[in-house]
Amino acid sequence: MPTRHGAPRNPTRPRQLQPLAAQVFAQLADGQFHSGEALAEALGVSRGAVWKAVRTLRASGTTVHAVPNRGYRLPQAGQPLDAQRILSRVPPTAREAVRRVEILWQTDSTNSVLLSRPNPPFGLADVVLAEHQTAGRGRRGRAWLAPPGGAICLSLSWSFREVPPDLGALGLAVGVCVVRALRETGLEARLKWPNDILVERRKLGGILIELRAESAGPACVIIGIGLNAALGESVLRQIAALGLPATDLASAGATVSRNIVTAGVIAQVLRGLQDFEHGALRPFIDEWRAADALRGAQVDVQTPTEAVHGVARGIDLHGALLIETPQGVRRFISGEVTVRAAQ
Repeated sequence: MPTRHGAPRNPTRPRQLQPLAAQVFAQLADGQFHSGEALAEALGVSRGAVWKAVRTLRASGTTVHAVPNRGYRLPQAGQPLDAQRILSRVPPTAREAVRRVEILWQTDSTNSVLLSRPNPPFGLADVVLAEHQTAGRGRRGRAWLAPPGGAICLSLSWSFREVPPDLGALGLAVGVCVVRALRETGLEARLKWPNDILVERRKLGGILIELRAESAGPACVIIGIGLNAALGESVLRQIAALGLPATDLASAGATVSRNIVTAGVIAQVLRGLQDFEHGALRPFIDEWRAADALRGAQVDVQTPTEAVHGVARGIDLHGALLIETPQGVRRFISGEVTVRAAQ
C-alpha cells in the first residue's frame, strides 16, 4: 500500500518463529479439549514436548486444564493476537498512519522494544504487541502482570515535529482515547488521575508514556497501554493481594476479541495524537472530567516531600490534579492518589 510519503510498505511483520509453547497456546485458543497425541501430531513433535510446553505456559501464568482421556484446554476461548485481524478493523484513515504492527510472543516490555528502535517518521506510528510480558512496567516501576493471552500489552511510538505544549498531559488524553475505544465494545470505563483505567472502581488497565526528545526539536513518545483481558481468578487474586483490586474485560462482560479491542484503541489513539498536537488537552477535557473517578472524593495525595489530604476537584487544562484543602485549592502535577475509606 502506498503511503503519504509515496513509498510502498507492509504494515504487518510476519510472526517470528514461534516457540512450542506459543504454538500449543494457539492450538488451545478455541477453548476445546485437545489430546496430547493430537497436539503432538498437529505440531510435529513428541507428546513429551507438548507436556513440557504446557508446563512452560503454566509457569508463565496461563491456566491450562488437563483432564485424563480428554486432554488439555484453556478455561475460555480467545483469538491469539493477529496483526492482519487488527489492521482489518482499523478505519482506513487511521490505517494510513500505521507504519508497522508487530506481534511478539514474549518480551520483557513492549515499551522497551520501541525505545530500543529508531523513531518512526513524522505522521506514522509503529505498534508492538506481546502475548506475554516478563517485565511489564507500570508507574513508579511497578510490575504489570500479563500471562499469555491474559492481557493487551500494546506500545505505540509516534514522532511530533516539536515538543507540544503540556506534553505531560498526554497520558490524560490517551486515557480518554482508551475510554472511547472501550465504549465501542459496550463498556463504560472511568479514569483515575493520572493514568489508571477503571471499571466499577476496579483497575482494568493503565498507561505509561515515555519520551525521547531533543532540545527544541523533534519528540518521540512511546505510549504503553495495558488492559487486562482474561487474567483468570488466580492472577486477579495475586493483584488483589498487592492492595490493587483489579478486573478484566472478561469479568466486565466484554464479549469481543482482543484483536477488536486493540484495533479500536489504535484508531482512537492515532486520532487523539493529532488532536493533542493541535490543541493539547483542550479537545479532551470535557470527556476526561465526565469520566473522572476521583471528583468529589476524599483523597490523600503522596508526593516525594509531603502527604496532603483534601477533596478531589478534577483537573485543569494543563492536566494538574486540583485538591481542595483547608488552605485552599492546590495543584499537583505528580503524586500517588488514594481514596480514603468512608468513615
